[in-house]
Amino acid sequence: MRLAALLAGRGDTVLGVVRNPDHRAELDTAGASTAVVDLETAGVDDLTSHLRGADAVVFAAGAGPGSGAARKDTVDRAAAVLLADAARQAGVTRYLLVSSTGVDAEPEPGTDEVWAAYLRAKKAAEEAIRATGLEWTILRPGRLTDDPGTGKVLLAPPPVDRGDVPRDDTAAVLTALLDAPGTAGRVLELREGDADILEAVTAVAS
Repeated sequence: MRLAALLAGRGDTVLGVVRNPDHRAELDTAGASTAVVDLETAGVDDLTSHLRGADAVVFAAGAGPGSGAARKDTVDRAAAVLLADAARQAGVTRYLLVSSTGVDAEPEPGTDEVWAAYLRAKKAAEEAIRATGLEWTILRPGRLTDDPGTGKVLLAPPPVDRGDVPRDDTAAVLTALLDAPGTAGRVLELREGDADILEAVTAVAS
């Protein structure tokens, strides 16, 4: 919702895709319109019709806390791939994927089964998106917090030490990445830091 509010606030036309129609009110408040589509059961055509005419898509969905290992695959991987397929069919070339830090290493023995499934699903989604030919950018935030945004971040290619980042700043970075086509083809880690967001995005743009 933070990203939708930022984009709508600057005058962009924003469409949010939700599974639960009860979330329409939040998007309305953010200034966005809503498409109710269950990405776990929808086909490509079901989603494509909503994407025609868009300049870009952002995949920021997740199965969420309390979901099992199976839904990490159906949401965090398969739904990301579905959005990419629908974007290509709709003629949308720009794709931002919100992934996760820690996906490059195989989960250590003893890692919680659901967390391991989440990391593997995110990594598989990254690999699938990178193979699409879309103008993709992959963002790997650290642990997301509800602290107020500072407008300052660390944005860099991996590897980057683990750390936190506010959701507010993550949304602001995604907004800036949409305006930075030079970041296409980049995998970027995001943490709290000292660089202004626009300066940080400019620095990593090709």
